[in-house]
Amino acid sequence: MSTVPHPLLIEVVPERIPFPRYVGPADNGQLMTPEEFDAIEEYDELYLYELIEGVLIVSELTEPSEADPNDELGYLLRSFAETHPGIFDRTLYGQYIRITRSRRRADRVVWIGLGRVPRLKCDVPAIAVDFVSARKQSWQRDYAHKREEYLAAGVKEYWLFDRFQRQLSVFQSTDAGITTTVIPSGGTYTSPLLPGFELPIDRLLKCADDWIAMESEDGP
Repeated sequence: MSTVPHPLLIEVVPERIPFPRYVGPADNGQLMTPEEFDAIEEYDELYLYELIEGVLIVSELTEPSEADPNDELGYLLRSFAETHPGIFDRTLYGQYIRITRSRRRADRVVWIGLGRVPRLKCDVPAIAVDFVSARKQSWQRDYAHKREEYLAAGVKEYWLFDRFQRQLSVFQSTDAGITTTVIPSGGTYTSPLLPGFELPIDRLLKCADDWIAMESEDGP
């Protein structure tokens, strides 16, 4: 005699939709392979997209309090490149790091040691940078999951700028495991990957603070 499984024991599996196709916020949570994700040609530009362990994750655009420090970091890096040519190849914002079953989006990446323009689909950046957002899931995602995935993919340093903790955390993979260096407000970070480059933490914090202050003045 056949039995019918209890409704609560039936696993709900997200629908798989053939590719290529348009994606938007309604597609959040859909199953997708890395090849399907790479083949997407059209998407709603008001949202950000990542592929995490075969699941499409759709999130809101970056807040100004995250985007402005990112722009400032880009400015500092490009200014450094003008006076120290040949130290790094390129820096870009909002780039994907290709992991076996995922496509993680880093807020900024830096390629070093190639001697040419990077190939986005095969050249792993030496440095990946993220700016922690106010969303609840950001802490676990950035401090744990992304840290491990980036370093496993070949990233040499992962910079995590946290305006809430008022600090920059730098993660590196060593033979002894993952090491963490924390630079608090008032400090300056110097990386062995960028000899001569200095990153004053308060300069990025001010960019975030200015936006937060403006939002407070505007009110809800």
